[in-house]
Amino acid sequence: MIDQDNIGFLKSKFDFISRLSKAEQEELFANTSQISYNKGQNIHSAENDCIGVLLVKSGELRAYILSEGGKEATLYRLYPGDVCILSASCLMHNITFDVFIDAEMDSEILLVSAGVFAKLQDSNIYVENFALSVMVDKFSDVMWAMEQILFKSFDSRLATFLLDESAKRGSDRIDLTHEQIAKYMASAREVVSRMIKYFEKEKLVTLHRGGLTIIDKAGLRKLI
Repeated sequence: MIDQDNIGFLKSKFDFISRLSKAEQEELFANTSQISYNKGQNIHSAENDCIGVLLVKSGELRAYILSEGGKEATLYRLYPGDVCILSASCLMHNITFDVFIDAEMDSEILLVSAGVFAKLQDSNIYVENFALSVMVDKFSDVMWAMEQILFKSFDSRLATFLLDESAKRGSDRIDLTHEQIAKYMASAREVVSRMIKYFEKEKLVTLHRGGLTIIDKAGLRKLI
């Protein structure tokens, strides 16, 4: 059972709660828990494919797929206030691929029991609509990621990634290693390193230990 602060946070993000009966609300709250994950910790994998619905309180998560050869392709990232239903893939019988979810930094998560959410979804149209809305939103993110991988040149993809990161962080300083950027972009570290070196040579970015700083946003936009 979560405390009143977490109940308030849950209500602010799950707009269907007001449409539930008092008994249904109590069942939802009783089957929601707060869990802490450390940076780098795996939350969801093929071996643990139905842990429940995730609501991010703080931190950052990454959902990705993994090839047989170990190559990762990031599907989307989750920030405070974001909801993930793929972590309850048993609710969606047509999901036939394995999705992995890791904590990208120390994170606090509200975890809703998959069984309870499934029960509410089957009996309440507002819960079902909420789940479909979340899935459509994340499907849009996945399609954007696939479009970037399949149809964009790498310099354009990297410029887009750096500008998006800058906007999300509210800073021109991006503290991500080349390895991390490669994972997010479904590329090889060597490819990322070469292109960042080129961006540095063109005076678009400057490098620092563990990251880089954008110094010419207009120049990066010209590459997109």
